[in-house]
Amino acid sequence: MRFTLLALAVWLGFAQLPSPPAITVSAAVSLTDALTAIANDYASAGRGTVRFNFGASNVLARQIVSGAPVDVFISADEAQMDVVAQAGMVLDGTRVALLSNQLAVVVPNDRPRTFKSIRDIADPALKRIAIGDPAAVPAGVYARLYLEKEGLWAAIEPRVVPAGSVRAALTAVESGAADAGIVYRTDARTAMRATVAWVVPASAGPRIVYPSAVMKGSRTVAEARRFLDYLRGPDAARTFDRLGFTVIHQPPAAPR
Repeated sequence: MRFTLLALAVWLGFAQLPSPPAITVSAAVSLTDALTAIANDYASAGRGTVRFNFGASNVLARQIVSGAPVDVFISADEAQMDVVAQAGMVLDGTRVALLSNQLAVVVPNDRPRTFKSIRDIADPALKRIAIGDPAAVPAGVYARLYLEKEGLWAAIEPRVVPAGSVRAALTAVESGAADAGIVYRTDARTAMRATVAWVVPASAGPRIVYPSAVMKGSRTVAEARRFLDYLRGPDAARTFDRLGFTVIHQPPAAPR
C-alpha cells in the first residue's frame, strides 16, 4: 500500500510539471508537410508545442524585420536569412544550413508530357509558365538562375507568370491557369493534378539551401534551440528523407 501511494505521488508530481512553452516558427511554405509531421511527432513525445507561420520566405523575412514575434526562422534560401541577419535579428551561433532540394518542371495532368531536356521549356506551346516571383520568392530566384545558366531565360521571360510563393505556382499549374511551372521537387511530389515533366539534376541546378536560426527576440530561446537540434537529429531526418528533401549533415552543435 505504501509503495502504491509513493508511486501515485511520483506520478502526480510529474503530471503537475509545467509543459514546455510553445514556440513559433516561421518557415518556407515548401516545408509545410514535412515540418507539420515532425512537429506532431515532437509534441507526441512530450517535447513541446510548435506553432507555424508558413509563407514565402521573402514575406516571412519582412514580417520578422518588422517585429513579428518569431522564435525560429527557416528560409528557403540564404538571401532571405541574410535580410534578417543584417537587421540584427539572428541569435549568434544558431544559424545552420538544414536542408537542400531540387527544382522540377510540372505540367497539368490533362496535358502530360515528358521533357527530353530543360530546353523543351522554350516550346512555344507553353504559353504561360508559373514560377515564384523571380525577383523575390526563393523558388523563382532559383529557377531564374538555372534558366539563365542554360541560356533560356530570355526566351521564356515574356511567358513567365510570377506567383507569390512556390505553392501558388504549383496551384496555377494544377488549376490549368499555367501550361507549366517550375517548383521544388518536394512540392511536385504532393501535386494531385500535375505531373513531373523534368527534374533538374542536383549537379546542374542552383545549390538550394534552407538555412535555419533562432531569432534574437525569442522569449523561449532554450526551447527554440531544442527544436532546431531535433530538426538536425535522426527522427526528423527520416521524415525529411521520406518527403524528398536532402538533409545537410553537419557536426553536432556544441554543448550548451
